[in-house]
Amino acid sequence: MKTATIPSVRVDSEFRKEVEQVLGKDESLSQFVEAAVRASVRQRKEQHEFMARGLQSLADARESGEYFDAGEVMRRLRMKLSAAKAQRASPAR
Repeated sequence: MKTATIPSVRVDSEFRKEVEQVLGKDESLSQFVEAAVRASVRQRKEQHEFMARGLQSLADARESGEYFDAGEVMRRLRMKLSAAKAQRASPAR
């Protein structure tokens, strides 16, 4: 696979020192920057997909006329969470 470069980024020297202080053992500044860019790209893609699912859900609800009360949904989720916690806390048989 052919590689490409990402444009260099100008930062003030204090920020560069701050970044260098958080580098992992044997981690280069280039590796850190690549990891940060990859994480940012992944986060933006996930955010975009989340928004698309939300908009599709809204369109589906408008089309079907079926809506759910947020308070009721939260109540049911709390019940599921409580049940899961109780099951986890009970000793294995």
